[in-house]
Amino acid sequence: MADETTPEFTPETLSNGEDNSPAIGLISQYVKDLSFENPNAPAIYQVQDAPQVDVQFNIGADNVGDGLFEVSLKIDITSKNGELVGFVVELKYAGLFGVRNVPDDQLQPFFLAEAPRILFPFARRVVADVVRDGGFPPLLLEPIDFHGLFQQQAQQIAAEQAGEAPIGQA
Repeated sequence: MADETTPEFTPETLSNGEDNSPAIGLISQYVKDLSFENPNAPAIYQVQDAPQVDVQFNIGADNVGDGLFEVSLKIDITSKNGELVGFVVELKYAGLFGVRNVPDDQLQPFFLAEAPRILFPFARRVVADVVRDGGFPPLLLEPIDFHGLFQQQAQQIAAEQAGEAPIGQA
């Protein structure tokens, strides 16, 4: 009985014994920079009103070596009660990705949509822990649709290049 799941050897794809199929893998992930400020302690703990929380994200990707890219999530959070600042969190959470045989036109969608999706749950946990350790209830950031944001941004850029007015605003 023949084993039908065994792939056939194709000399043109494996002529030198090397696997030349496209691949991207997460090598490591880490906190690159973290800052927590609680400038108005202990007065802020006496405020009973719900705070206004402002969250800002930025995604960056840098080539750091041959086939190595660092993708970073920069998360800036400010919590205020009126004019009184409760806390400020600045986090730069990064991942090191190895890339092999991936066309250049496929790298940007990966680095701006898929890589942040992979890193975000870990960055979210770091934020929740540092806010809790600062004496506040843990801040659980809402999930983000990085793929949807990337597609929306790509459509907006394409519309601007075509001379059209932007349809919506994110």
